[in-house]
Amino acid sequence: MTDHADDRTGQPSGLDSEETKIDPPPGFVETANLSERAVFDEFVTEWPTCWSTAADRLDWETPYETILDQSDAPRYRWFPEGTLNAAYNCVDRHLETRKNQLALTWIGKRDEREVYTYLDLYREVNAAAAALRAQGVSEDDVVTLYLPMIPQLPIMMLACARIGAPHNVVFAGLSAEALATRMSAADSSLLVTCDGYYRRETAFNQKSKADNAQLRLPYELESVIVVDRLGTELTVHLGEREHDYDKLISAHRGETVTPVARQSTDRLFVMYTSGTTGEPKGVEHSTGGYLSHVTWTTESVLDVKPEDTYWCAADIGWITGHSYGVYGPLALGTTSVLYEGTPDYPDRSRVWELIEQYAVNVFYTAPTAIRSFMKWGEAYPAQHDLSSLRLLGTVGEAITPRAWEWYYEHVGGGECPVVDTWWQTETGAILLATLPGVSAMKPGASGPPLPGIELSVIDEFGEPVAPYEPGYLTITKPWPGMLQGLREGNDRYHREYWQETDTGWAYKTGDGALVDEDGYVTILGRVDDVINVQAQRLTTTELESTIVEVDGVTEAAVVGDDSGLIIAFVTMKSTAIDELTARNRIREQLVSTIGSVAEPERIIFTPELPKTRSGKIMRRLLEDIACGNEFGDISALRNPEVVGEIDSTVRNK
Repeated sequence: MTDHADDRTGQPSGLDSEETKIDPPPGFVETANLSERAVFDEFVTEWPTCWSTAADRLDWETPYETILDQSDAPRYRWFPEGTLNAAYNCVDRHLETRKNQLALTWIGKRDEREVYTYLDLYREVNAAAAALRAQGVSEDDVVTLYLPMIPQLPIMMLACARIGAPHNVVFAGLSAEALATRMSAADSSLLVTCDGYYRRETAFNQKSKADNAQLRLPYELESVIVVDRLGTELTVHLGEREHDYDKLISAHRGETVTPVARQSTDRLFVMYTSGTTGEPKGVEHSTGGYLSHVTWTTESVLDVKPEDTYWCAADIGWITGHSYGVYGPLALGTTSVLYEGTPDYPDRSRVWELIEQYAVNVFYTAPTAIRSFMKWGEAYPAQHDLSSLRLLGTVGEAITPRAWEWYYEHVGGGECPVVDTWWQTETGAILLATLPGVSAMKPGASGPPLPGIELSVIDEFGEPVAPYEPGYLTITKPWPGMLQGLREGNDRYHREYWQETDTGWAYKTGDGALVDEDGYVTILGRVDDVINVQAQRLTTTELESTIVEVDGVTEAAVVGDDSGLIIAFVTMKSTAIDELTARNRIREQLVSTIGSVAEPERIIFTPELPKTRSGKIMRRLLEDIACGNEFGDISALRNPEVVGEIDSTVRNK
C-alpha cells in the first residue's frame, strides 16, 4: 500500500500528531457501565481467562470449564463444555424481574405501531417454536427467514434458537436468485417469508420473489410460512405446503416449548455475505462464544442498560441487526426500537421525531445515514428534543472527522460520546472502538482495540509497520464472537481468513489500516478497494475522505475506468456552490492533500449514490457505468432509479 504523507510531517494527511481528543463527559462516566481503565490491564494479564467476564453475563445450563480450546487452531472453540440456549437468555430469564417491561417497540412503514413486553415475546416465541416443530423442524435443521423489518423476524429467529435450529436470515431486498443461492448453500428446506412490504407508498410483492427462488432450487421445499404484512392491499395465493403465519401460530398459542440446551460451539446461525462481489460465503456463528461477546460489547461499548430505550437502525438482514438489533439488547433485557421505514419517509425529520417520541437513549447507525443527515441539514434534528440521547454509535464503514463532528454536535449536542465501531460479519461483534466511559475519542479513528483484542498492522511481508504507516489489519489472538467456520468447508475457511505466523495464527481482516502513537486505529477500507494510477495504489477510502472535506460535498464514491483513470461520483448539498466551482475545489483538494496522481479524470455530480438497503455504496455498478458496460442486477438497491439517471448523465457528457 502506498503512503501519501504530508511533506512537512511525514504522516498521512489528516492524521497529524495533534489530532483532536475529546474526553467523555464527566456525567456520562459517572453512570457508565464500564469506567475503569484497569480493564485493559486485566484482559492482558489474565487472557484468555478474562473472557469469562463476558460469558458470565449469560445463564448457562451446564457450566463451562475451559475458556478456550486451541487444540485445533485456527478452529478455536470457546467455552466448549458449556451448554445454554440463546432464546432463554434473551427472553425467559427476564420474566422474573421485567416480564411487563417492553422488549420490542415496532413502528411500521405506514406508522403502524406494535409493542411486545418480555412476557408477550415469550408467548410469541413459544408459539412460533411449536409451529416450527409441527412443520418437522428439528435440531440443526437450517430455517431461512426472508422478511422485512417486522416483528415476526426477531420472533422467528428466537423460535429457531429455542429449538436448536440455526437460522439463515436473507435480507428482504435481495433478489430471487440470491435467495435461492443462499437457501441451497445452507441446505435449508423451510422458508419463512411474507406477502410483501412497502417501498414508500408502493406495495412490493415479496412472495413473487420467494416463488421464483423456489423454481431455482435443486430440490422442493418441505414448507413455506407466509406472513400477511399487507392485508387486503396485496392478495397472494398459498400453494401446497404453504401456510399462513397467523393461522399457524394461532394453532399453537398457549403451548410451551422447553429451550433446547445447545453446546457452546453449536451453530446459532449462518449468514451469507452480501455477494456484491464474488460468491457469497456462509459464515457460521456459535451459540456461547458469539452471544457472550455480543452481550458484553452491547453493555460495555454501547453502554446499554436494561432501563434504556435503544435503537439500532441496521436492518436485521445484516450482521449488525443480528448482533446489536436482536441478540445483544435482548440478552441485556432492554427495550429495542424496530423501525421498518426509511430515514426520509414521510419526511426528513422522521428519525429525530421517533427519537423524541420514544425518548431513545442510545442510537446506533451508519456513516452513510449520517452523511445523508448532513446533506439535509442541521435544521431537522434542531426541531426536535433529543435530550434523551446518552450515547451515539456508528457502524458499517469508516466515518470522516467532519461527519463525526456533525453527528457529535448536531445530534448529540456535544454531550454524547460517539463510539466509532469496527467489526465484520465474520468477527460477530465489535473489536475496535473507544470504551465511552474510559477512553478519549478521536474523530475519524475507531479507537484502540477493545480489551482482550490484539491486532497488528503489517506490510506485505508480514512485518509490523511504523505508526501512521498504512498496512494490512490483522487480528493476532482469537476472540469469542469469531466465526466458527464456513459452510463451504475448512479449506476455504483457512484460505480466506488465516495465515500462520511465528507466534501462531493471524486473522486476515482484508482491511487496510494505520495506527497512531496512542494505539488508535484508523480504517482505510478494503485492501481490494484500490485504484491503480500511474503505478500507484490509491485506496478508495482515502480518495473519498479527501473529497468530502470540500465544503458543500456530502458524499463521494470513487472508481477506476478501463484505462485506470479516476472517476469521482459526488453528491452536494442542495444549497451548495455551483458545479464548476465544486469541480475546481475537489481537484485542488485531492492534488494538495494526496498529490497530482489523485486528480480525477471526471467528476460526475449526482443527487444520490446507488446503495443497498443496508447503506453500502454499490461501486460495482458505478464501475460498470464509468467503463460504459451494461450494468447488472440492481434488485438489491434501495434507490434503483438513480442508476439510470447516473448512466444517462455519464453518457451525455
